[in-house]
Amino acid sequence: MTEPAAAPVVSREDHKHRYEILVDGQLAGFTEYRDRGEQRVFFHTEIDDAFAGQGLASFLVQHALTDVRDSGLRAVPICPYVAKFLKKHTEFDDIADPVTQDDLRWLRTALR
Repeated sequence: MTEPAAAPVVSREDHKHRYEILVDGQLAGFTEYRDRGEQRVFFHTEIDDAFAGQGLASFLVQHALTDVRDSGLRAVPICPYVAKFLKKHTEFDDIADPVTQDDLRWLRTALR
């Protein structure tokens, strides 16, 4: 009999500017951000192919957005996956800000 897989674990790694999701201690994916004042700007989410199809991206983003709320911040979904998640999960409408051209210009500068 095989051991059941451990529940995924999400952690905020501030020094890497991202939230990571681990499965059985292995990095399965991440969502990257930069902070801009009271906003956490999400710009990229990635799940390793070996972990695809398990709902990990949704689990990761839900935990990241919950942390944003708990931290008193707002979320800016430049990342297409985070934007799609927010459209389906209206329970986060209270912390979601629309993406502006100013946000996009700022992010390009912040990532240099």
